[in-house]
This record gives sequence, C-alpha cells and structure tokens, in this order.
Amino acid sequence: MLSTTERTRLRRAKHKARTDRAALYALLDEALVCHMGVVVDGTPMVVPTGYGRVGDTLYLHGSTGARSLRAPGEVCVTVTLLDGIVLARAAFHHSVNHRSAMVYGTPRVVTDEAERTEGLRALTEHLAPGRWEAARRPDAKEMAATRVLALSLEEASVKVRTGPPADDDEDHALPIWAGVLPVRQVFGEPEPDPGLAFDLPVPDHVAHRPDPG
Repeated sequence: MLSTTERTRLRRAKHKARTDRAALYALLDEALVCHMGVVVDGTPMVVPTGYGRVGDTLYLHGSTGARSLRAPGEVCVTVTLLDGIVLARAAFHHSVNHRSAMVYGTPRVVTDEAERTEGLRALTEHLAPGRWEAARRPDAKEMAATRVLALSLEEASVKVRTGPPADDDEDHALPIWAGVLPVRQVFGEPEPDPGLAFDLPVPDHVAHRPDPG
C-alpha cells in the first residue's frame, strides 16, 4: 500500500486516488519520461528526464555540471500517461483520462560504483529493453561526467481518471456529441543512423519493441 502523507493525500476527487503500490510500479514501468521539479538558487525548475526503477527506488541521471543535480534538496517527480480526451457537452466538464503519479523526497547522490552502474543499466533498459547488453558500457571518463540520483518511492501518490464525461443531468438532453477520444502512444519504424559504418540489421530488441501499454 502507498503511505499517505499531507503532501500525497488527495483533497479533491478522492475517488481518483489509487493506494495499491502495484499501481505506482505499473505506471512508472509503462511511462518513459518523468519531470523533476526542483528549486535552484531560489528559482523553480521542472526538468524532463528519463528514469529507471529498481524495486522501490527511482534512478535519475544527468551531467555533473547540471545545476538541478548538484544538490537538489527536496524534489517532486511526476509521471503522466494520457489515455484520452474527454469531450463533454459542457465546456466546464471537459477533461482528460489519465494516470499520473507524484513522488516526493530528497534524492541521494549515488557514489557506490556498483549501484551507479546498476542505476544506469536500469535507465537504459527502461527506455530500450535489451540495449544494455548490446551497447558499449560507459567508460571511466563517461562515468566521471555522470551524476546518478536515487529517489525512494516511499512518499508517492497515484491518481487515475477513466470513463465518459461527467456532465450535469440537465445537459444530457442537449444535441451535442459527447464522449472520449482515446490517445495511444506507439513506436514507429526504426530509423538507422546515417553514420552507421556497417550494413547492420535492426536488432530484435529495437525492431520488436512492443508499444507502451
């Protein structure tokens, strides 16, 4: 179960809350990009980035020169999957079907080399399963230029909206179409790098990557 705190408790539309920790894991495993909100020198920043999950830990990475990663303090990481545009009869009731998560906490800078490697492996495998074994591993110089953060999933919330529009009863008689326009994310055909030095086939882990969800 997800633990409830003052920051993760839903105060409106409480029926949209999900308290099963498995729902958080499923959402994080399906999405590909998160947004990390952090305050740098008094200025709020929201940074889009890839991530990887190992158990109850979220791994993020970036350049050691990135201001947002030097000493981030408390952060809020969000992930959203858009499932549909909800078209109501009344403009007020238009909405989106979605699954979203918010994770609060203070990430730690990973210094243990084995964990750093595991975090980077999780990041790579999350974006492209099978890629870590196929690609050249980071060398010492690249590892020195990379900062890896570990964020606990202890304080998190999940919110889900599904179903048709929630129009007022009196609006149901209006001659206005209402419903849901589904939104799906799919992968396109792989596009080889023009600089490939060899005539190589697209690897199976790329060519046969299932669509998200």
